[in-house]
Amino acid sequence: MAIPRSGKAPDTQPETTALDALQPPGALLMMMEARAPWEYAALLAAAPWLDKLPPGDGHPVLVFPGLGASDFSTAPLRSFLHARGYSVHAWKQGFNFGPRHGVLEACRARLLHLGERHREKVSLIGWSLGGVYARELAKEQPATVRCVITLGSPFAGHPRATNAWRFYEFVSGQSVADNHDLIAQLREPPAVPTTSIYSRTDGVVAWQCSLNPHHPHTENIEVHASHIGMGMNPLALYAIADRLRQDPQRWQRFDVRGARRWFYKVTHHSPMRSGVGV
Repeated sequence: MAIPRSGKAPDTQPETTALDALQPPGALLMMMEARAPWEYAALLAAAPWLDKLPPGDGHPVLVFPGLGASDFSTAPLRSFLHARGYSVHAWKQGFNFGPRHGVLEACRARLLHLGERHREKVSLIGWSLGGVYARELAKEQPATVRCVITLGSPFAGHPRATNAWRFYEFVSGQSVADNHDLIAQLREPPAVPTTSIYSRTDGVVAWQCSLNPHHPHTENIEVHASHIGMGMNPLALYAIADRLRQDPQRWQRFDVRGARRWFYKVTHHSPMRSGVGV
């Protein structure tokens, strides 16, 4: 699985893109991460509304936590999906301290086991770094994956465009070296329906790092959320439930018509070489 590891940069480096020049979120956005408990409170308040959502089809869903987090952090999300009728599974590897020895192999084995056990494709949901795992697993095992949904995942920019890169190096023991080939590979979406849920007020990851390029099977859904609270933000959970109900054979992008337009925005393009705008 292609996850950033320590290593030398290629001798020939490609042209610098707008994505490569991104800076991490500033101090104000970092301070706004303190709103995460309010997002959990909003989830509790929105529970009667969320409980009225149509049930899912019961297919298996595997959820990956973010950097430095464990399955405890994804418990509200998994509980919500379980209530919708899905067969929800945690990653069961303790704290996510990066792709250390054996982690990626265990992720792969768990995905294949769930696919064989349920005899159907598995949807993958990943929060932050967990979304990078989910995307790369889907690239390796497209026949086993139904769809991929990421929450504030930094797959489209340099690792230093986040406020977590030093922590990543500390806990993983790996360097975020300028491996342009690997960074370009991570930007490419899987071949299955792929949704990125992101926030322009993310205080950890530069939001442009969470944008899929435009393909018939990709989309980007903007919500009002913090990075730390995204996995329990009611708007994010509503979008996740909507995406999981999609038939992969007749997949359509998230519909923002009607009342949804007040709460969501969709972005169909990632930043290009000519600039950072979308």
